[in-house]
Amino acid sequence: MTKRKKDPTGAGAIIAFLILGGAITGGMMGQPSIGLLSGLALGIFIALLLWLRERGK
Repeated sequence: MTKRKKDPTGAGAIIAFLILGGAITGGMMGQPSIGLLSGLALGIFIALLLWLRERGK
């Protein structure tokens, strides 16, 4: 029997939603570019955490 490898978790949607959410939230506060960048940073951080979790399995 062959050992079946589990499919990896994709994080692209998480990054995209956080970028949009950050831009919208930042826009409501008068700073859309800061919101966009903070959403991007948080999305990349979560993507890295998912990648590290998958890498360990």
